[in-house]
Amino acid sequence: MKRILWLTIIALAIGTTGAGAGYNPFRPRPAARGTAPQPRYEHRTYCVGWGDLATRTLSSPTRPLVWIIDGAGDLRGCSNALGACNALLGEPFEMNVFIWSHGYRRLLLDQIGTTHAKNQGMRLAREILERKLAEPGRRVVVVAHSAGCAVALAACDQLPIDAIDRLVLLAPSVSSGYDIRPTLWSAKEGVDVFCSKKDWVALGFVVRVVGTTDNFWSGTAAGRFGFKPKKSNSLADAEQARLRQHFWCEELAWSGHTGGHHGMHEPAFVQTYLMPLLAGK
Repeated sequence: MKRILWLTIIALAIGTTGAGAGYNPFRPRPAARGTAPQPRYEHRTYCVGWGDLATRTLSSPTRPLVWIIDGAGDLRGCSNALGACNALLGEPFEMNVFIWSHGYRRLLLDQIGTTHAKNQGMRLAREILERKLAEPGRRVVVVAHSAGCAVALAACDQLPIDAIDRLVLLAPSVSSGYDIRPTLWSAKEGVDVFCSKKDWVALGFVVRVVGTTDNFWSGTAAGRFGFKPKKSNSLADAEQARLRQHFWCEELAWSGHTGGHHGMHEPAFVQTYLMPLLAGK
């Protein structure tokens, strides 16, 4: 009963953050009326500015391909941060944002939607393999944030050995006991997990009330305490070598990341600590 009460309170709290008193996070946004003419320009929500479709090459096999999976609610915090930095650097990476959410600001549905995350993960795995088949030898990196990490993990659990080059998990809201072994084998360069014990709101209070994305009964998130494989899921030496867990410390505060759930989206942190991983450095 306590969990049901807290779920109701959180749902109401999410609802009050919308525009206007009548905002409902579980109601889809209204469809646009009529059919708009197709513009010559596209607006890229994941980076700054407008791109001319007549002159810009959308896909280049020489650039690393980065799949980005945002967190709950389709707020695009992760993809916007990476895309903006990519644009400032001259777009050395092709950023491909994978949309998996139930809808804009449907935070609670995404956070507790275990089955939905797994299904979306299988869809992501198919899309990754299709691109690899069309562009063999291209560097492929997957970056996910918060609840989006459940989707990335579900995808990588299905991929063949060394199917991608690297997986980067930012504040994953999956349980610390998640069996990460299949994912470790799918990433040739291993998995980088960014955690923070100061993330006590999203991955502390909220997780204790609604559970992690993969386990309703789990009260400990890997994005706060790291992955802690239990006896049956213990890692072999080769698997342990592929798992790198980076915990927040005071030395990182200069970058603007002060330990919170979205601190990893700060421009200086993205450029200094994330971009080199995408490039394989």
